[in-house]
Amino acid sequence: MAKVIYPGTFDPVTKGHIDIIDRAVELFDEVIVTVAKNPGKTALFSVEERVEMLKESLKGYEKVRVDSFDGLVVDHAKNVGAVGIIRGLRAVSDFEYEFQMALMNRKLAGDITTILLMPHARYTYLNSTIIRNLAQFHGNVAEFVTPIVLKKLNEKFPPKKKGS
Repeated sequence: MAKVIYPGTFDPVTKGHIDIIDRAVELFDEVIVTVAKNPGKTALFSVEERVEMLKESLKGYEKVRVDSFDGLVVDHAKNVGAVGIIRGLRAVSDFEYEFQMALMNRKLAGDITTILLMPHARYTYLNSTIIRNLAQFHGNVAEFVTPIVLKKLNEKFPPKKKGS
């Protein structure tokens, strides 16, 4: 059974992430979407909230499991028995970073393959930072996120009252 992990901060998960997951489930028997605890980033949502949003957003995906980890991605991949690491590649600007990470991961664990998947063109400009910034200033993010993510963003950034 070919199992892969799709690690990320998913702060929050977007329809671009889900598009990558859709592509991965067509190729592999199991996709483990893994929320990373990244000490280099200040998250809007807790790990638990991100896991909850992913689980709700991915209801009905029989080949997908959601978890979280703290540490090296390759170690987590080994621990869950994954043969590969899925990474999304939106634009040429992502390539250099992902290429470096893939080479380092290969050095650390030569039996784990990095698989770069490109989302549909309509999601190439989309990332979690853009969604957080747009939501913070009360922009409409509904077309870019699932209903649970929209609800959670509205809780973090309540809509302005008329006349305010």
